[in-house]
Amino acid sequence: MKRYLVLLLALACGAAAAQGNPPVRLRGTVESFAAPTLVIKERSGKLITLTLPDETGIAEVIPTDISSIQPGSFVGTAAMPRADGKLESLEVVVFPEAARGTGEGHYPWDLKPDSSMTNATVADLARSPDGRALILRYKDGEKTVIVPNGVPVVTFRPGDRALIVPGAKVFIVAEPKDDQFTVKRLLIGRNGFQPPM
Repeated sequence: MKRYLVLLLALACGAAAAQGNPPVRLRGTVESFAAPTLVIKERSGKLITLTLPDETGIAEVIPTDISSIQPGSFVGTAAMPRADGKLESLEVVVFPEAARGTGEGHYPWDLKPDSSMTNATVADLARSPDGRALILRYKDGEKTVIVPNGVPVVTFRPGDRALIVPGAKVFIVAEPKDDQFTVKRLLIGRNGFQPPM
């Protein structure tokens, strides 16, 4: 549980780079795992071999209902800019209370070209013709995000290595060094569920 909380609290979504080479985000499917070697097929189709240290925490990404987003919830959302100045959500993570404050702020993201990530507290929400409208407030500002109907809404729970099986979908933050990748954070879905971030 401690490693899980450390994982979540460290999941700053890449807002700050580690010393040396900046971390890289990888999205893909597990090809094989024989500790400590993890091979994934990245979304580009490229096979990538990584080292998964014993101390790296694992979190399982699970679907939840949009009703779990309430005023006061701490959420993260990848989004695209709209012509009206608002953001349109691509996915929403509802953070467990223990991870409140994780990666707080608004910054560029790489889920899609020109996408951003906003990790913030829900100050207000309302239904809109497009779905839900969230006012997200963080330390240095706020953003209005439209969450269309059908957008993936997920949360986390502690995971373990038993989830790392061929075909499992993963989101990984890795540290590159000398053409080697070391897994620093691993988010994984069960039974083919795709971590949407």
